[in-house]
Amino acid sequence: MSTPRDRDGFGDGSDWQEPAHLSGDEPAGGEPATDEPAGDEPNFADRRKRPRDGDPSTGGAAWQPPGWDLPAATPDRDRQPDADPSWAPPTGAPPTAAQERTRGGIFGSRQRPRDPEMERVFTYEGNRLGARNWALQHGWTVSDGSGPEDAVLKELLDSCPVRPGREARPAGVLRGRAGAVELVAFDVVYPAGRAWLAKYAITVAPLLGTVPALRLSPARLWKHGIGGLVPVLSGDETFDRRWQLLAAEDGPQVRRLAQDPAVHGLLLGTDDGDEFWTGAVRGGGGVENYVAAVRPDGHRPQLIEHHARLLTAIVGALAAGY
Repeated sequence: MSTPRDRDGFGDGSDWQEPAHLSGDEPAGGEPATDEPAGDEPNFADRRKRPRDGDPSTGGAAWQPPGWDLPAATPDRDRQPDADPSWAPPTGAPPTAAQERTRGGIFGSRQRPRDPEMERVFTYEGNRLGARNWALQHGWTVSDGSGPEDAVLKELLDSCPVRPGREARPAGVLRGRAGAVELVAFDVVYPAGRAWLAKYAITVAPLLGTVPALRLSPARLWKHGIGGLVPVLSGDETFDRRWQLLAAEDGPQVRRLAQDPAVHGLLLGTDDGDEFWTGAVRGGGGVENYVAAVRPDGHRPQLIEHHARLLTAIVGALAAGY
């Protein structure tokens, strides 16, 4: 690539001059350069040498958009003589917390206020207190599932119809009374990183006397580990279509449970999301029989009360013949 400094064919570059039509000098023929070249083509080089209209160096006023000037730095510039002296800022209550939360974005969004009906629909109505606080308010005791009295809960998990697995452990154990029935409610948790994730909620009620092994489950659920259990029909077509009772033996005690109207009414009014089973564990005072409910959820006050109603009816049906 050649440059003005190359010697081969271009010289040493010392005699290079800007073309006359760009520099404004007289052309080689001695004729003076005119302000405008001949023809209609404008000479932009000459225009660059002219002062711009309104250039302060030429005494003209520099052009600027309206309102560009800053106010004069005078002591009384904060005064607003044109403002209405009778104006006062609007009075009213400060913005509520809900209004403050609607300010999104970096500097606060300009969102329109929500419709009151939509605000009602999306208002949080979940578990505000938590199962632990609910239990303490009702005089229940709370443990983390690692105490000596919680050792039997691991044995209870082994008989659970949902097959919790080896990594499952009881947590958030709550003990208390619901009406005339003693209950133990706890979550089945699994390791999730550095935390524990609740996957099932179990509520247990004690049973007096011996009760045959049985399972009461929604008919839509697939069942496993039911070897040796036989189906027991209730005689109510609507109930048998939604719920299935399996028992180790078809005796009077199981029949009372299958035909109990209170149990039918409560179970038919649910979403068929719970399973019930009976079993026995060896505690400090010997063998303890129980009936338990399990649901794929974590415990909350509404679920504890839901299980308490169902277990109270089931315990009453099974204890009717004692």
